[in-house]
Amino acid sequence: MKNQYNKTITACFVGYIVQAIVNNFVPLLFLTFQRTYGIPLSRITILVTVNFGVQLVVDLVSVSFVDRIGYRASMVMAHVFSAAGLIALTVLPEILPGSFAGILCSVVIYAVGGGLLEVMVSPVVEACPSDNKEKTMSMLHSFYCWGHVGVVAVSTAFFALFGISSWRILALIWALVPLCNMVVFTKVPIAGLMEEGEKGLGIKELFAMKVFWVLLIMMVCAGASEQAVSQWASTFAEKGLGISKAAGDLAGPMAFAVLMGIARGFYGKYGEKINLDRFMVYSSILCIVSYLWISLIPSPQISLMGCAVCGLSVGIMWPGTFSKAAAALPRGGTAMFALLALGGDVGCSGGPTLVGMVSSALGENLKLGILAGVSFPVLLLAGIFLQKKRTDSARR
Repeated sequence: MKNQYNKTITACFVGYIVQAIVNNFVPLLFLTFQRTYGIPLSRITILVTVNFGVQLVVDLVSVSFVDRIGYRASMVMAHVFSAAGLIALTVLPEILPGSFAGILCSVVIYAVGGGLLEVMVSPVVEACPSDNKEKTMSMLHSFYCWGHVGVVAVSTAFFALFGISSWRILALIWALVPLCNMVVFTKVPIAGLMEEGEKGLGIKELFAMKVFWVLLIMMVCAGASEQAVSQWASTFAEKGLGISKAAGDLAGPMAFAVLMGIARGFYGKYGEKINLDRFMVYSSILCIVSYLWISLIPSPQISLMGCAVCGLSVGIMWPGTFSKAAAALPRGGTAMFALLALGGDVGCSGGPTLVGMVSSALGENLKLGILAGVSFPVLLLAGIFLQKKRTDSARR
């Protein structure tokens, strides 16, 4: 039975690669949009905000329809919207009255797909029979990182060979990934998250639980801690070091994603030997150190090393919080995963937006913007201790 679901888990791994594409391809083009279309940095920030803002709206709305239409239809829809948005990106900026409006519409379309993927992939994997759910969940989320690495590596190589002006062709190539995986999801077996006859917790029931609120805040901080640096890493490298776009992409977001993937892959392989709470505490402390490292060290080269270390530190935060939630609230069901995804996307939107707004207000100074974001890993660290205390109390 388990072997039948290996293809399902593999398709879910690819699903997170699709989400990595929709979240990280356009940020590689921020300065290109700024130069080509004359879009200021303050408006570029809106693209990040809208992407994750739409995803969080989808997270919230999906609670009302996912269980009705089923996991398979929801996964197929997610891939259709992801592909459509990437394809629209090559057309809409040229045919709409304003190029920024065209980019923004495309972001909205693929953000719908990204939001559905965020809601669906984790519960689909959680429902598949496996020996160690925490390990599988961490390995699943590592594929988001490897997808991020692939997006940066392939895009950088493509731009080096064909020029940045050929970005529309690459967008169409990336659209093939969700289109192909969509076909796979029409065939693989998909299990239900709850046992037959059992019903998951509703939104009101979840909101009545203090431990759920702690977990939700942890997800907000996990998303913000990750994306506040990730979304601006390429721009930080280019502006701070005065290097080329290719070098900036490799030194910034790619190094971040590689180390984040290593952290998740490490726990995915050795998770049964590692205490999750302790691993998350040490990771949060390292994240705080990396934010201060990026912000306060005057050398641009050494500051950029802090971006990579930040990737290592945030690796366990998102999948670890999901695993803690599944263990603390085994009847959480689809609603729990959707609301946690909502919290994560609130953080993914709020983190980069805070960095961008503070940076713009302080003379385009990204260092000071990132310094403002250190509050997120600090709150996450506090949440880990509080959640553990409440869970231990409930078991007594």
